[in-house]
Amino acid sequence: MTPLLTLKVHEQFQKALRAGAAELTCSLDLDRTTTSVTLEQSGWTWQGQRYPYLEKCKERTVYYWRDGEFAPVSRFGSSLIKLVPTDWGPPTFEIDGIKMLVSEKISPYQDAQAKVALIEPRGKTILDTCGGLGYFAVWCLADAAAQIISFEKNPDVIWLRSLNPWSPPVGGALSLTQGDVSEKIAELPDASVDAILHDPPRFGIAGELYSQEFYDQLARVLRRGGRMFHYTGTPNKLTTGRDVPNEVATRLKRSGLKTRLHGDGVLASKGSR
Repeated sequence: MTPLLTLKVHEQFQKALRAGAAELTCSLDLDRTTTSVTLEQSGWTWQGQRYPYLEKCKERTVYYWRDGEFAPVSRFGSSLIKLVPTDWGPPTFEIDGIKMLVSEKISPYQDAQAKVALIEPRGKTILDTCGGLGYFAVWCLADAAAQIISFEKNPDVIWLRSLNPWSPPVGGALSLTQGDVSEKIAELPDASVDAILHDPPRFGIAGELYSQEFYDQLARVLRRGGRMFHYTGTPNKLTTGRDVPNEVATRLKRSGLKTRLHGDGVLASKGSR
């Protein structure tokens, strides 16, 4: 396991050094656990390995140990993708500066728990369309879902998961496929899932995941009596007056689903025979 550093931990190191402390209890896994490190002016030791202090430490950045130095948990391919610490412990992530998970007023981890509860995953087969950091999957597993079928289009996001101690391991009930769910969903059989969690990027980034064609596919794979929660947020409401939640609800109704607005999204269901 690589130690993960943030500005919070860096400042704890500096404060302890100024106080002349030889040891510090802190978290090196984004507040998931605490551990002890040995401090010296020239560096610090953890689990028998010596590390240097960060020369510069930026806000909103997580650092990991790579090739003998600490580097930001970020990658730049077609987009800049980075893990971003939060006050809650579990991190969020950004794509080109756009935050992908809520974190200002609630932990993204606890937000995921509340949304997962809406589809009552126990014993069910769940389609997790946009896996992200895997927080939906965490709570589906915690509530004993029978199977979670998860897709994530961006390989760099999957890499973020590999370094995030709050992301779930893949295996057992959880499968994770690197691929575009708007294409992969055609491979799923009719009525093959009991519930769906759909948390797509904003419309401007992934409009295909808000299309009538895709919603028809979601309705096709959902069994009778099944539920879906579709996160929408309220993008552009203040600037353009656009009402994305009601636009989504209208399209889902065209796909044959019953809908109602719920919190920051749309809760849908497929009627029983």
